[in-house]
This record gives sequence, C-alpha cells and structure tokens, in this order.
Amino acid sequence: MKMKFAMSRFAAAGVLCAALLAPALPALADGAAAGGKEKVVFQVSEGNPKNWNLVLNNAKNVQDALGKDNVDVEIVAYGPGIGMLKFDSPVNDRISDAVDNGVKIVACENTMKAQHLTKDDMLAKIGYVPGGVIELMHKQQQGYAYIRP
Repeated sequence: MKMKFAMSRFAAAGVLCAALLAPALPALADGAAAGGKEKVVFQVSEGNPKNWNLVLNNAKNVQDALGKDNVDVEIVAYGPGIGMLKFDSPVNDRISDAVDNGVKIVACENTMKAQHLTKDDMLAKIGYVPGGVIELMHKQQQGYAYIRP
C-alpha cells in the first residue's frame, strides 16, 4: 500500500511538471524551427588578452562542434573589454580571423564614448551597438544562449 501511494505521488509530480513546462516547449524549439540554427552570445567586459583568447577559443569550438553554418555566434565587448578591439590590439589577428569565419564581434558605443574612442581607433572588421548590455538583453530575448567565460 505504501508503494502505491509513493508511485501516485511521483506520477502526480510528473504530470504537474509536464503541465508547467508544456507552454515553454515551443519556445525552446523555436531555434531549430527558425532555420535550424543554434545561437550564442558571449560577453567580454575584461580587458586582457587572456580573456579574449578564451572567448575566441570558445567561439571557434562552438563553430567547430556545430558547423559554422549551423550557429550564429556574437561577441559583445564593453567596459574594459573594448580595449582589445582597438586597432593596436594584441589579439587583432585572431579577431580578424573570427570575423572572417562568421563570428559577429561588436563594440559598445557607450563605452567608446566614455573612453573617447572613435571608429578610427577600432579594428576595421568589427561592428557596433549603441549599448553592450542592451545588446546582450536583446540577444537573450531572441533565444541566444548567454555565455560569460
């Protein structure tokens, strides 16, 4: 009799979980339904080559594992992280290679303004967004996985 009670509690919990998760399941499948692409956005807010190399390695590993045509990869830099996007960056070759391989790399214009940087100070191949944090918010709302290595 005790076993039957435990099983029915377990079954009830399973039904409850399924009922609660059911509305979220279509949203989880949207990425696959919308062209079958995975989506990931990386945050870089630290200004040293070690962190940038880690992020660039992560982006390449994602592309290698899933196929670069099967994943949208974006790197958003703001705060101290933006320094590695300047034209004299010690990781400029790796950033250029990443962009050439389909990684979108964007700089926060709010940070640029605060640091008195212009687009002439920056690497030629990168993009720009008005606010890095806002970009991260929008990407998450669009179903991007958010990674901060």
